[in-house]
Amino acid sequence: MAAPDPPPRPGKPPLPWRARLLVGAASALHAASLRRDGTVNRFLLSLFDRAAPPTPTAPFGGVASTDHAITDHLRARLFVPEIPCGGGKGLPVVVYFHGGGFVFHSAASAQIDKLCRRLASAIPAVIASVDYRLAPEHRFPAPYDDGEAALRWVLAGAGGALPSPAAVFVAGDSAGGNVAHHVAARLPDAVAGLVAVQPFFGGEAPTESELRLSATPRSGAPSGWRDAGADRWRAFPPTLVCVGGWDVHQDRQRAYADALRAAGAEEVTVAEYPDAIHAFYILDDLANSKKFVGDVAEFVNRHAQQRKKRALDHAKD
Repeated sequence: MAAPDPPPRPGKPPLPWRARLLVGAASALHAASLRRDGTVNRFLLSLFDRAAPPTPTAPFGGVASTDHAITDHLRARLFVPEIPCGGGKGLPVVVYFHGGGFVFHSAASAQIDKLCRRLASAIPAVIASVDYRLAPEHRFPAPYDDGEAALRWVLAGAGGALPSPAAVFVAGDSAGGNVAHHVAARLPDAVAGLVAVQPFFGGEAPTESELRLSATPRSGAPSGWRDAGADRWRAFPPTLVCVGGWDVHQDRQRAYADALRAAGAEEVTVAEYPDAIHAFYILDDLANSKKFVGDVAEFVNRHAQQRKKRALDHAKD
């Protein structure tokens, strides 16, 4: 029997030319920062990974931001929207882990800073963006350990910055989605919900989408990082998994959602963005990016209200 024909080569994702140039440049510069010996040229990376300063006294986009030390090696940036209740009191808190292949970016990266401001304003919520340790200088499970420490810090009031944290969520994009998964696995009862945005999980053999879309523009995250512990699934809190139709890793993301359902997760919702490439959410002028922010806001607010209702019902008993 003759072998089946391979899937047709994909066309190009529907991106405005400015976005296409930006994504292409980012992919090339990420690749140029990776040395053959597995190390990273941090100086070259710093030339294009622009850092945004915190804005504690001059809120930008209706959101103030402050930097905080959690430990001697771990920091977080808090984004607090300007709303009547003030200071984030009574708002849900989202502990956010940025993407970048476990290697690139930080909470201060301009694109991450801008995304967190958009989420803080739209939900509205306090966003705690975590500067977890990066590879290859820091081996696994360093990012998971840092993620757990950051979540515990928020639950304890963030050093006085959040004296009364409401419902606490974990979220992350790409490699950060992987980190968010493991943090939720470590402290599932403390988490009101998980938002996994195009979460990155590796494997032994390429999936159909990884073969079919191998030349599609993406964020430039290195491949080959394997998920440490994917064989130890646990029942999770409500989970939103965001999947892009032009993301090479989409098959693994849908398989991840299926695995959570099989493990008995309380709720698993897959949000599909058919025209979205990997890291589409940082391109705020795209329709799918706007829809993504709305979907996250709906998920967080709905589950924050449900947790609040359960707490009130429990108090009455």
